[in-house]
Amino acid sequence: MSGVSFLTVDERSDGQRLDNFILRECPGIPKTRLYRAMRKGEVRVNKGRAKPDQRLRLGDRVRLPPLSAPPAREPGAAPPGWQARLAASVVFEDDHLLAINKPSGIAVHGGSGLQFGLIETLRTMRPDARFLELVHRLDRETSGLVLIAKKPAALRALHELLRAQGKIDKRYLALAEGAWPRHMRVVDAPLQRFERKSGERMVKVAKEGKPSTTEFRIRENFSAVTLIEARPLTGRTHQIRVHALHAGHTLLGDSKYQSPESEAYARKLQLKRLFLHAESLSFVLNEQRYELHAPLDSELTSVLKRCPK
Repeated sequence: MSGVSFLTVDERSDGQRLDNFILRECPGIPKTRLYRAMRKGEVRVNKGRAKPDQRLRLGDRVRLPPLSAPPAREPGAAPPGWQARLAASVVFEDDHLLAINKPSGIAVHGGSGLQFGLIETLRTMRPDARFLELVHRLDRETSGLVLIAKKPAALRALHELLRAQGKIDKRYLALAEGAWPRHMRVVDAPLQRFERKSGERMVKVAKEGKPSTTEFRIRENFSAVTLIEARPLTGRTHQIRVHALHAGHTLLGDSKYQSPESEAYARKLQLKRLFLHAESLSFVLNEQRYELHAPLDSELTSVLKRCPK
């Protein structure tokens, strides 16, 4: 990108974060360069300085400085196998939204070396759809419910619900190492993101981190592991995984945070992925109550059957 340029916020981007808007409209811009430009005040909204998390409004004018970027690459078409899996993974659809039971192994969007993701695949599958936008994210390794808005108004309303704590009830299923104590019902610990020397992005509990709270309850006890239900009250990166680690019970199959013991036990159970699944979502949208549920896939149910009592 050479020279100063300007972007105008349209209906599709009304309510979106500034950084996400720029990264979507200008694919390939290095994130480090973008955030440095924001810190220096080189990125402006309606001629004023702006922070990355500023919410944009219809008609806002965004000024961008020259930002070096590699040549834009069009996302490739998703393999037919992924398209078939996603077509079979729709758990709910109406005029406002689409709910997918995302398989583990597919990112919600392309980027960072990934040629395609969930949203790109859906757009390939539905070329006539006028509007398809992710409402929220799931880690690539995590399976379960993902919401896609089919209208700008639905996207704005759902983002408002996500920002208002408790308006969207999310429940996850996870398999934790060891016997989860019955008294451990809430983990309230601030979380901070950091990078290892290798460049791997991680999260840790730190006083300087953002406030983070997760409720836990036991769903089923086994001899060496516990099936737990997790209800995140905040939406931090890797929140459930790191709060479980902080409680002393890493999640099985978690390549980032697992202990040697949990790694060995996961191999014994023939678990080849993170056991974390977004099982349910409930909320009120347009005066309608939504109660969405995504069952565990056959891989995870088979793992549970192999767990000795």
